[in-house]
Order: sequence, then structure tokens, then C-alpha cells
Amino acid sequence: MAPTDSTVLVLGETGTGKELIARAIHNLSTRCGRPFVKLNCSAIPLDLLESELFGHEKGAFTGAIAQKIGRFEMADSGTLFLDEIGDMPLMLQPKLLRVLQEQEFERLGSGRTHHINVRLVAATHRNLEEMVARNEFRSDLYYRLNVFPVVLPPLRERRPDIPQLVEHFVEVFARKMDKRIDHVPQATVDAFVSHSWPGNVRELQNLIERAVIRSTDGVLPNPLPISDQGARTATRASAPNTFRDSNRTVILQALRAAGWVIGGSGGAAVRLGLKRTTLIAKMKKLGITRPMHQNNLDPFTETVESDQFLRPSTE
Repeated sequence: MAPTDSTVLVLGETGTGKELIARAIHNLSTRCGRPFVKLNCSAIPLDLLESELFGHEKGAFTGAIAQKIGRFEMADSGTLFLDEIGDMPLMLQPKLLRVLQEQEFERLGSGRTHHINVRLVAATHRNLEEMVARNEFRSDLYYRLNVFPVVLPPLRERRPDIPQLVEHFVEVFARKMDKRIDHVPQATVDAFVSHSWPGNVRELQNLIERAVIRSTDGVLPNPLPISDQGARTATRASAPNTFRDSNRTVILQALRAAGWVIGGSGGAAVRLGLKRTTLIAKMKKLGITRPMHQNNLDPFTETVESDQFLRPSTE
């Protein structure tokens, strides 16, 4: 539908990338290269929203000291993206409906009709059908907006996309901060994939930015700390030993996968997104030690490095 001029309604939870989809629709349309204008309906106070949309003449109201061009005029021949359309006040909805149907409007304080050629892409995280049923949104405007709905799934329903998104955001922020990120540990990727992502892609983006800021050795640290995940698990299970046991299990898995090597590019520390010294400290606290004989491994006493002999904690 991108090459058409049809109105598009983008639906999805906060942080799923509704504006990104709107820009993609514009860039793939015949209006590409012409204005792409956006307005968040929930971010503008009620008494200013009408002026932001349609503009006003000098003296139209108190404080209108000069003529103002509205977003519809700015977007003429291009695309107007109205984000959070579900937050538009009922009193303004008839005026929006008229613009969509007639492609004309008047500025506040003016009787002159302006004709425009604008494609509208609207977005919301709200359920507009339920709002219509509660008389909180006009049904005629809803049907006019809902010509071609695009539903964006939450990130928790598209987990196979997460590794590619991680790779993309790491590249973006590493370039922006002039940092070199050579490796993203598999354990870190696994933590991202298993996270619930209530903030969707925006939350993922912010966490990757945080991790790139923290990186000092070319390895992306895990911004979802093992200790935090373990603590949440312990709280849910109401079991005092869950935190310690889960840490021990995760560390032992990483050590086995790394061939019992702590440091280096393929070591357990890198796989866990931890510094070598931090991992050694955790192993000491959990009582994970190198066995005396390689052929008789105790499940909680594993080889870690040939130059490291870690004694069990006396705590």
C-alpha cells in the first residue's frame, strides 16, 4: 500500500516502532523527497493542538502575535504523521475528518479556505474500536482512518528478530560513540531473547546504548545483569537459595562451554558479559574451584584456568 495515497492506521504498543513504519511508508511512496511532517497528539496541550494542526492568523487569540503555519500546510504534497491519534480531543475530530474528506481547512482566525494535498498516516497504542463503543472517539473518523491498518506485534512476539536488532543497534551506537565492539557474547544475546521487553524495541535500543557506553574492552556487556535476573527469579520463587543456585548454574554452563577457560576472547567471562576479575570473584563466593584431578570432575568443582586455583569460600 505504500505507493498509494491511501490513509494508513498503524497500531501497536508503545515502543514497537510506529514512527519508523510511517517513515518507511513515506519513503516507499511517490511522495518520497517531499515533506514528512509529524505531530504527537498527546504531547500538545488541548488549547494549542488546533493551532498546531491548522495554523492561525495574527490576533486570532491571546498570544497570537504572528501568523503561524500549521502541520497540514507544512505537509502539503507530502505525508503527515499523526502519532497517538487516540488522544485527539473529540472537539477537534470533526475538523480532522473534514480535512481527510475534502483536503481543505481554514486557519484559526481566518475565513480563507486552504486546499492541500496531504497523505495521512496515523498511529496509536489505544484500541480505537473500544473507544468508539465508549463514545470516546468518533466512529466516522475511525472508519476514515482505518482504510489500511498495519498492526505491529510487540517484541516479545518476534523474538527471532532480537539478535538482528541487537547487531543493528550495536553498530549504530558504536559508530556514534566512536567505539569498537568486536564481540557480543552468546549469553548476552540469550538474555536479550528471553527478556519480556515491556518497552519493546525502544527499551532494547536504550539498553544497547547503555551497554555500548559501559564497554571498555570491545565486548558488549550484559545490561541485564545475571544478579538482577537471579534476584527476580528468587523473589518470584520465594526460595532463599534460588539466587545463589541460579548463578552457580549459569557460571558452570559458561565454564563448560568455554572449556574451563576464564579469560580471553572465548573465555567464560566474555560469554557471561563480565570482566575476568568479576567472574573470579563470583566463583570464589560460590565456592567453584578447580579439581585436583581432571578425570574426576565434581559437578560443582570445575577447571577454570591452569594458572588459577580457587579455594571454596569459607562463608
